[in-house]
Amino acid sequence: MPLLPNSSYKRPKWLFNGHLETIYPALFRQVTFKNPHRERIETPDGDFLDLDWYKGNHSRLVIISHGLEGNSSRPYMLGMAQKFFSEGFDVLTWNYRGCSEELNQKAIFYHSGATYDLMSVFTHTQKNYREVYLVGFSLGGNLTLKFLGEVKNSFPKIKKAAAISVPLDLGGSCDKISTGQNLMYSKRFLKTLKEKVSRKAALFPDELPLEKLQKVKSLRDFDDMITGPLHGFADAKEYYQVNSSLQFLDRIEVPTLILNAQNDPFLSQTCYPFSLAKKLDLVFFEFPKHGGHVGFASNSAEKTYYSEARAVEFINHDL
Repeated sequence: MPLLPNSSYKRPKWLFNGHLETIYPALFRQVTFKNPHRERIETPDGDFLDLDWYKGNHSRLVIISHGLEGNSSRPYMLGMAQKFFSEGFDVLTWNYRGCSEELNQKAIFYHSGATYDLMSVFTHTQKNYREVYLVGFSLGGNLTLKFLGEVKNSFPKIKKAAAISVPLDLGGSCDKISTGQNLMYSKRFLKTLKEKVSRKAALFPDELPLEKLQKVKSLRDFDDMITGPLHGFADAKEYYQVNSSLQFLDRIEVPTLILNAQNDPFLSQTCYPFSLAKKLDLVFFEFPKHGGHVGFASNSAEKTYYSEARAVEFINHDL
C-alpha cells in the first residue's frame, strides 16, 4: 500500500510546466527566518562540517540535508526549517564539505552517498534529544535514504524521515538532467563544481590534477573522472551503482515519505518505482503530477510550500 494514490498538491496556474516550477522558487523565493547559531564540528578524518542550529529547547530534533551545490541558507532549507520550528521542533540544517563558503581541509568533498558525514552530524547532535527526524532534498534525499537503509534500526531515536525530489537512480537521473532542455541545469551545476575543484586542485595537485578537469564536458564526465575516483570508486558507473538509494529502500525500518513530482526535470523514470512501492510497508511514495524539482510552490508568496506542509504532516501523524 505505501504507494499513496492521490496527492492534494495543486500548482499555481502561472507555473505551468516543470521548468517554471523548478526555477521560480530557486531564484525568487525569499524566506525570512531568525539567524541560526553556527557550530563547526570535526569529522573523524580531521575535516570539518558547519552546522546551523535553530533551538527552542524542544525534545524533538529535525536534521535537514540540502541538494547538489546547495547550502544551509537556501530558501527551500529555510522554509522547511521555519515550518518545523513553528511546529515545536529544534532544527539543524548542515552544510556538506566545501558548501559553507569555505573549502574543506581534505581532498575529498561531498557526494550523493557520503553517509559517513550524516553519521557524524547525527551522532554529534542526537544525544540531547528524545526523538530525531531526518529530511533531505534531492542529493540530500538520496543521502538520507541510503543512511536509513544502512543503519536500519540501530538508532531507535530516529523515528521518521521525509525525502523530497530524490534521484533514487543516480545514473538515470544524471542522464536525464543532461539531455534536451534540462541541459541548462547540468551546465550550471558543472560550472560551480569545476570552479570548486579548480580551487582545491591548488592545494591537492596530486589528487586533483587539472588536466583531468579540462576533459570534463558533462556531469557524467565529472563523476567519471573526479567524484568517483576521488572517493574510492572506479568510475561513474560504480559510483552510481553503489550509492543510488533505490537499492536501500527495502532495508529502511522507520516510516519514510518520498515526495517526487512526475514532471521533475531532474528525475528519470526509474525514480518512480511504482511496483516496488506496492511491496514496501514503511516507505510511503507520493508522486504528484506537478511540483518540479524542489519546487511545490504555494499559490501565495507567504504561504507554506506543499513539501514543507507535507513533511511536517507526515512526521507528526501517527501511522
